[in-house]
Amino acid sequence: MTKNKGAISNFIENYYLHFNAAALVDAAKGYEDQLNKGAKMLVSLAGAMSTAELGKIFAEVIREDKVHIISCTGANLEEDIMNLVAHSHYKRVPNYRDLTPQEEWDLLEKGLNRVTDTCIPEEEAFRRLQKHIFKIWKEAEANGERFFPHEFMYKMLLSGVLEEYYEIDIKDSWMYAAAKKNIPIICPGWEDSTMGNIFASYVMKGELKATTMKSGIEYMTFLADWYTENSSNGIGFFQIGGGIAGDFPICVVPMLYQDMERTDTPFWSYFCQISDSTTSYGSYSGAVPNEKITWGKLDIDTPKYIIESDATIVAPLIFAYLLNL
Repeated sequence: MTKNKGAISNFIENYYLHFNAAALVDAAKGYEDQLNKGAKMLVSLAGAMSTAELGKIFAEVIREDKVHIISCTGANLEEDIMNLVAHSHYKRVPNYRDLTPQEEWDLLEKGLNRVTDTCIPEEEAFRRLQKHIFKIWKEAEANGERFFPHEFMYKMLLSGVLEEYYEIDIKDSWMYAAAKKNIPIICPGWEDSTMGNIFASYVMKGELKATTMKSGIEYMTFLADWYTENSSNGIGFFQIGGGIAGDFPICVVPMLYQDMERTDTPFWSYFCQISDSTTSYGSYSGAVPNEKITWGKLDIDTPKYIIESDATIVAPLIFAYLLNL
């Protein structure tokens, strides 16, 4: 048993001894080693981790300064807030594998958009946020101001306009925890999220200008500056899932090194990916970490871990270990 560790941490150390289980423990210890050395950590969120209510533990990871920058999809950015304001209206569908096309259509007509076994309520979630975020977008534009997608979300959360709708304990919202700390967020490809689609619709109707929202290129240049300023003791990369949430930020290192010709740029100092993608050199999500050496993202000696399992099971256990639970 490890001193100062709780029951969950000691359980995984005692029983998670081989294969993916051992990789989980090794990755958790590697993450902790990075923090102990003074390194910072980026966590990327793909998939539907917010709808999976990862905020119940990830918010505490943020509060305890065990993550320093987040990269996430637009869906994860908004769905944590949707869960905050509409939780009681969500519908769980445990038999989702057995639904017929007609049953899926029936959910659509009820305004229930399904994410695996959980349906997000259109009216109480999407439209409730739309009403308030549009005013914030419009006000910024009237003032000649431009912000990133996550900055608009932070403004909405910190303004208090959503408080009347809260349906979960605010401590379980990772976006609120991040807003309170003003932790930097990278949200590549935000345009494909629900709020991104809504923003685009206002642009098409002539009610907003596209330039009011800062772009993905601006996210990359912001990240480049942040990486440069914060990498003296190393920056680790903890990737939940695959896709753009991971691929976009990890590329900042070869961009700085090769394209900016800043050859003193350090590689990522730690890398872990939780993935249920089939191991394959034909996909980003399924590539093993060593492939990233050839792209100038990781060094030969960078600690590398891949846990081939379900992130909804693995991520809370690793975060529990970091929190000494």
